Amino acid sequence: MKSKNLAFYIMTIPAFALFFTFHTFPALEGIFYSFTNWDGIAPSFKLVGFKNYFNLFHDQDVLNAYLFTFKFAIVTTLIVNALSLLIAMGLNAKIKCKNFFRGVYFLPNVLGSLIVGYIFNYIFSNILPQMFGKLGIQALSTNILGNEHYAWIGIVIVTVWQSVALNTILYLSGLQTIPADLYEASNLDGAGKWKEFWYITFPMIAPFFTINMVLAMKNFLMVFDQVISMTNGGPGKATTSISLLIYQNGFSGNEFAYQSANAVIYLIVIMIISFTQIKFLQKREIDM
Repeated sequence: MKSKNLAFYIMTIPAFALFFTFHTFPALEGIFYSFTNWDGIAPSFKLVGFKNYFNLFHDQDVLNAYLFTFKFAIVTTLIVNALSLLIAMGLNAKIKCKNFFRGVYFLPNVLGSLIVGYIFNYIFSNILPQMFGKLGIQALSTNILGNEHYAWIGIVIVTVWQSVALNTILYLSGLQTIPADLYEASNLDGAGKWKEFWYITFPMIAPFFTINMVLAMKNFLMVFDQVISMTNGGPGKATTSISLLIYQNGFSGNEFAYQSANAVIYLIVIMIISFTQIKFLQKREIDM
């Protein structure tokens, strides 16, 4: 073994061993238990084949969790990317206090999601209802998180506020790679701001748009911290996400094997969505 290759093996093998031990092996173990009836506590279990997987398609709680999670993920992904792109274009312009604004927008991203969720839980439950009540706006004087129809909107607002920062940085990185010559040439041709954006800016940052859309969708499909800290899945089960359902029923509902099957199916769903997004958006990059 050559000495230079030995150094690479020394760097690679420990990382591989740690990743396999704490990530791959538990995942494989979870897949195995998904074919059993183990409740997570009993000392023994039986193999049940695909029974857990078939039962998932008739479980109303699972279907409701999928509906909420997809509604939340799609709406939040679109809002976060639209706002991030607008903010990035503003921060990329020649404005004063640019670094100050960048720091302000990035601050929410360094805060823990659970901490932010509990803070906004208090704001939505106490501060906003009292404030709007004193202003005489009765429609907004109640706790939005206690309403089964609108609680998800509160979660979307907080998630967008915290998630915009990272996407803004990625878009800003893309905007700074665009040669200034292109804008100078468009100005000479008399192109307006909209044409400048649509024919120069957006095509040039298309790879960054693809990355942001895929990462945002994947992260929001796995939403957990904001839900458990703000509503704990309620009112009722109106805001129960797939991740929260797997966690709650798997570890405290004696459904370890059943929710392991749920997790396996959800992993496949996220992989299919991410792969489809990448193929579609990369094809769009080429068309541009």
